[in-house]
Formats: sequence, C-alpha cells, structure tokens
Amino acid sequence: MRIATWNVNSVRTRLPRLISWLGRRQPDVVCLQETKVVDEAFPLADIEALGYHCLLNGQKTYNGVAILSRVPPSGAVRLLPGDESDAERRILIATIDGIHIVNVYAPNGGDVGLPKYAYKLEWYRRLREFLESSFDASDDVLICGDFNVAPEDRDVWDPQKWRGQILCSGPEREALRNLTSWGLKDALRLHSSEGGLYTWWDYRAGAFHRGWGLRIDHILVTEPLAKRCTDVEIDRNERKGEKPSDHAPVIATLE
Repeated sequence: MRIATWNVNSVRTRLPRLISWLGRRQPDVVCLQETKVVDEAFPLADIEALGYHCLLNGQKTYNGVAILSRVPPSGAVRLLPGDESDAERRILIATIDGIHIVNVYAPNGGDVGLPKYAYKLEWYRRLREFLESSFDASDDVLICGDFNVAPEDRDVWDPQKWRGQILCSGPEREALRNLTSWGLKDALRLHSSEGGLYTWWDYRAGAFHRGWGLRIDHILVTEPLAKRCTDVEIDRNERKGEKPSDHAPVIATLE
C-alpha cells in the first residue's frame, strides 16, 4: 500500500501535473494540502476518472485539504474539537483499509512572536490533544501533510541562516516533538538518517536549483505501521518542469 502526501499549492493550477503524476505513480492514497478551492469547485470528475474516491475539506483561495483513495474512506472528520464551522480548513481525517489517516496543513505562523505564530503553537497543542482523546498509539494511525516545521538542522539547507526563524524556531520544533511523543515515528527517518533531504523550496532566487530547501512535509506513523513501512521517497522530480508546486510529494510504502 502506497500513501502519499503533497502540498499542491492550488489543485486547479496543478491539475495537469496531478493527473499525470497519479497515472504514473499509482498511489493507493493521496493526501493533498493547499487545494485552495471550495468543495463544489474541486475537479472531481478528472480525479474520479482515474479510479479515486475524493474526500474534501476545501476553502476558497486559502488552505484546503483532500484525501484521494482507491477504496471508499469512512469516518470523515473535518474540524478539530472546538473549531467553529467557519474555521480554516486544515485537517481531514478518515479510515482507509483499517488505517486512521490524518491529513494536516499546519499553520505557517507568519513571523516568530506574532499572533499567527502563537496560533500555530496552539494548533499543534490542540492536535496532540485530539490524538490523545481519539486514538491509541497502538492503533494504526498515520499523520501526514505539510507541517510547516523542519524538525532538525539536518532538514535545513543552511541551519545557521534559519536558526530561530519561522519553520525552524525552537518552540515550533518543540511543538512537533510534543506531537510525535504521543507515539509517532518519522517514517522517512526509519530508512535514512542523512541530511539534505528536502520537500520544499522557495520559488524565489532559484532555490530549488541551488539546493536551498527544507524538509517540512512529513509522514508520521505509530509503531504498528512503522513495522510495516518498507520505504519512503521524496519525489523531487515533481518540483521540476513547468508550473510546479513549491513542494514535492512524499510517498510511504506499507507492506
């Protein structure tokens, strides 16, 4: 079973690439972030024609998440406890083939110390609280998406330049560690300890071609799924070519 996560940075803008990628890679489940479209305008027909069921939690212009699955998902959850009905669309949860899949688009945080930064840290706290109340670490739980945090210096092209900055600040990294301490493992790090493995590159200054990246898109798994995880790949090729997203897909293979 192959489960992928990809911040597409507008599903309609990236639709030709997405359709082509789905046809080539044939993942069983895909969690998309930053779809940037209301559910009624999501390109359902194009994706369903490839054999995928689509579970949506969209928002106009900003945010938005979706889960594409070969088999029908069940038990959809679209908000964290305490969210108002008009809350930002940042989470989508479903059970697929017995795996509880949590698709997240974490807040960026803006600048360190400002209100959006505090909101980001609180959002992480609430996500951890939700996990504790909804699942057990012995369950088959997979959390993936754009976490907007590079966990360690090896996940950053220039740690000194980024030290203390948004995406790399101490409190953000601690918030992610607190989340994983519930009982989650970084699936990529089950297979590779090397640095320089990035999932996001700024559009500006030729960052991709210069290797100026950060690893902020992750797949986190509980112990039962960690034992089933045989491979994790960052598909860097999807950051190349015409009109790419600024993120690359990450794909985990479970036996």
